[in-house]
Amino acid sequence: MLVAALAVLAIVALVVYRWRTSGFAWREFLASLRGMDPFWLSVSLGLMLAAYLIRALRWLVMLRPLSSEARLWDTLSATCIGFTAVVFFGRAGEAVRPFLISKKAGVPFSSQIAAWLVERILDLLMVVVLFAIALTQVSHSSIQSTSHIDTTLHAAGYTGAFVGAAMLAVLVGLERFKGNVQARLMSALAFLPGPVRLRIEGYLVEFEKGMESMRSTSSVLLLVSLTILDWAAIAASFACLGKAFPATADLGVTDMVILLGFVAFGSVLQLPGIGGGMQIVTALVLTEFYGLTLEAASGFALILWVISFVSIVPVGVILAFTEGIKWRTLKNLKGISSSVS
Repeated sequence: MLVAALAVLAIVALVVYRWRTSGFAWREFLASLRGMDPFWLSVSLGLMLAAYLIRALRWLVMLRPLSSEARLWDTLSATCIGFTAVVFFGRAGEAVRPFLISKKAGVPFSSQIAAWLVERILDLLMVVVLFAIALTQVSHSSIQSTSHIDTTLHAAGYTGAFVGAAMLAVLVGLERFKGNVQARLMSALAFLPGPVRLRIEGYLVEFEKGMESMRSTSSVLLLVSLTILDWAAIAASFACLGKAFPATADLGVTDMVILLGFVAFGSVLQLPGIGGGMQIVTALVLTEFYGLTLEAASGFALILWVISFVSIVPVGVILAFTEGIKWRTLKNLKGISSSVS
């Protein structure tokens, strides 16, 4: 992820440099926004919001082995508030969702960190699969091929394959995270003071409990199915948004999946309140691969960020308000972590 973040920062620098040297036609940018098709825009928004519901359902599958009384509404509420925290606080807000779910379901925080990790791995694997399929169809896409672009696509393919293999290895390792592994870890930490070792051992035990859903074949199949459904909704949202913009209306599903793959990796860099890598990568791919003007690409990137991330903010704020949650409290992640035993 560090490599991805550095790559996104390099892309940010490149786009800012080009913007400063070539200028920016604000009239064309605003015209691209005025020309949006409200029907396709609404469908895109609906599909993206449906993806949040599917994510809540997937988390509920991981939660059920620990809490048979867990409710979908509680998980959905925590999901909306958690993603809103990511928009407000950047990636530091990722801890909010597992924290709220652990509180609502009455389970240890560390067990939900395990669930969060499984979710991230499943998402990355799905992104890699989608990206790989799209790259095999580049010849049938609208990409304006050059030697530079071909090199970039090949490098992206190799990077995706490496990330996918690494995530699969981690997933297999987590599935085997049982007593023997814990015993070896605790043996390696024998030099630590007794109270510290006991606390770490407690976290490891609860973390293992959070992996229970990965030891049931039916649960794993359900998690994979929901992950596929989730990303199908996201990909369809991208495609509909492409139809909403005149400049991208002629791009096909393959083009949107290629864009989705790059954007997913660009989302590693999420700055509080303003996003970051997602918008920059979107603009770069649309200008370099598809020949859009910087203004049209920037307009698409802005609306894509709003639909993918900002659209959940009003829902999350309302839910947080009705539940009496203070954002100042959620921002203090150290306090959250230390308050959970």
